[in-house]
Amino acid sequence: MAHDLDAAAAALRRGGVVAYPTESVYGLGCDPHNEAALSRLFALKQRPPQQGVLLIAADFAQIERYIALDEVPVDVLDRVRATWPGPHTWILPRSLRVPAWIAGGHAGIALRVTAHAPAAALCRAFGGALVSTSANRHGEPPARTAAEIRTVFGGDLDAIVDAPVGGLERPTAIRDAISGKLVRH
Repeated sequence: MAHDLDAAAAALRRGGVVAYPTESVYGLGCDPHNEAALSRLFALKQRPPQQGVLLIAADFAQIERYIALDEVPVDVLDRVRATWPGPHTWILPRSLRVPAWIAGGHAGIALRVTAHAPAAALCRAFGGALVSTSANRHGEPPARTAAEIRTVFGGDLDAIVDAPVGGLERPTAIRDAISGKLVRH
């Protein structure tokens, strides 16, 4: 897997789109600061960009800059951080450092610090947080293996990290950190 990680991290730095395993399904990812890469990712998924995407990271330091920390009560941030690393995605107020193309039409930013070793290793190899969205065409079931990725996307991706997905049956739930409201189950 180390070779896959190195190739995928290099592809990400060149503005590529890669597939990698997450807690439940394969994800598609790119550099969140590369608008052309994200546009290509949306085109591959056949998904409207207004929906926005979440970011996945190996540790809190990789996503801290995306959060408007002055808008998050200390107890809320403590509660969120207590669930990380883990399969918990939280919507938090976004800082001015979040590119508009990441959030889509949303005021917040969805973030997760993953405990899934291959996804975390890819974030570390890349050196930062990554876009994470299910690896599928819009409306289709997400891929759960590298073989399924190859079937759906053929040679359209720049790299695939071939490793198992985690043990979750469904993509992670998404909650609003401030209100506690469940946005996706």
